[in-house]
Amino acid sequence: MKPVLLSLLPLLLPVIQAAPTQGFARDADPPLRGSPDLLGYSSSNKLTEHTTEGVKYKLLPGQKEDPKIGSYLDFSDAPYPQPIRGNTGGTDSSQRQEAYDRMNSDKFAPPGTDKGQTINAQWPMGLSRNRFGKDGSGWARQENTVVMPDATRMAGVDMRLEAGAYRELHWHVASEWSLVLNGSCRIQAVNEDGQTFVDDVTEGDVWFFPRGVPHSIQALDAGVEFLLVFDDGSFSEDNTFLASEVFAHNPKSVLSKNFDLPIASFADIPEDDLYIFPGTRAPDDIEEQNVTTAAGILPRQDSYSYHFSEQPAHEVSGGSVKIIDPQTFPIAENFAAALVTVQPGGLREIHWHPSSDEWTFFLRGKGRATLFDAPDVATTFDYQAGDVAYFPQSNSHYIENVGDEELVVLEVLQADRFTDISLGQWIGSTPKQIVADTLKLPESALSKLKTEKQFVVPGGNQTSN
Repeated sequence: MKPVLLSLLPLLLPVIQAAPTQGFARDADPPLRGSPDLLGYSSSNKLTEHTTEGVKYKLLPGQKEDPKIGSYLDFSDAPYPQPIRGNTGGTDSSQRQEAYDRMNSDKFAPPGTDKGQTINAQWPMGLSRNRFGKDGSGWARQENTVVMPDATRMAGVDMRLEAGAYRELHWHVASEWSLVLNGSCRIQAVNEDGQTFVDDVTEGDVWFFPRGVPHSIQALDAGVEFLLVFDDGSFSEDNTFLASEVFAHNPKSVLSKNFDLPIASFADIPEDDLYIFPGTRAPDDIEEQNVTTAAGILPRQDSYSYHFSEQPAHEVSGGSVKIIDPQTFPIAENFAAALVTVQPGGLREIHWHPSSDEWTFFLRGKGRATLFDAPDVATTFDYQAGDVAYFPQSNSHYIENVGDEELVVLEVLQADRFTDISLGQWIGSTPKQIVADTLKLPESALSKLKTEKQFVVPGGNQTSN
């Protein structure tokens, strides 16, 4: 070894000994943690600049209005939507999910009449986990207090069964109210008195099964999709009582004794739940499935189905309304509902329900609603088909059609009668002197107030004058 290298050896040995056996670390790798010198103020701190001056956006006409006019902002085709109304808000050029901003313009650029934050009154079923049936037989997704903590009175499920598929024999601790969304199915049940029930229901029809009553659903030839509403906000489809599970979790010796059958009869019972599964096609003749006991069939006045599809709608200016409640469907003693259609630009008038929360499902179209809670809290939400809305008891709200097609919504109450209080009817039926003194409305407006409930009002050419 040369003398120069020998003289450097004491300096090189610590480096060689400390080096990893599988190659050396790169000298350029930064440390995992920064220097303590970076704490607090330093005259050498480096500042960055960020400006929105280069963002090429264009305000919509409604964004230039007085914020309290609160026109709907359709950001669908707007380049670089901005959270601005009148002289409020400001520009935003940061990275974000513009798709959410476009779908929820009233959260992104809220009307000037919004204040604070109400409950979250919106849940898209599209964000709910889809629970699949067996062998391509269907699916179900749900909304409950897990995703809408303040929706405590009702929960909902959107379910699809392919042709011939079953929603397995089951029962719930909650009552089940349903609207058929499309297709047809056969429903069957047996009550606590042993009375039996079977019926075929189709798009627009309603059924109801009281808590604890076992039932099943089978899709007919075209398949079926239906909406289920339960009278418990914490209800979960994952916690229903299934026939397959009842059999699986009772000793076979007990099943043998219970049914007076040999143990061998239960050799092939399912080891796991079925939930949604393919089945044998239902016979065309429903009489073939009309099994009866000594108690007979369920009396007509206690029927678990109501052919709501055949009820004519009540036509009003701007849309239509159909109501179903215990006055015509007695077995559903605490479910009341309205199927409301709103034409483009129209409005389900400002109202509230004095005796119940409202659980609403958007069946078709685009809408928005402002939820107002005392004394001065208001939030405006935007809804698409497939969304759930929830408006607490006595909190006022409206539903405005902001799309270019019919808006169809289902409003469900926990009540023995469908009722609401109309803001328009209240003000129109109050002496004009009181209204003028309170709201400072001009005589030209007072003379046009209506004393009758409108339910739905048509769109018009509202101006600031």
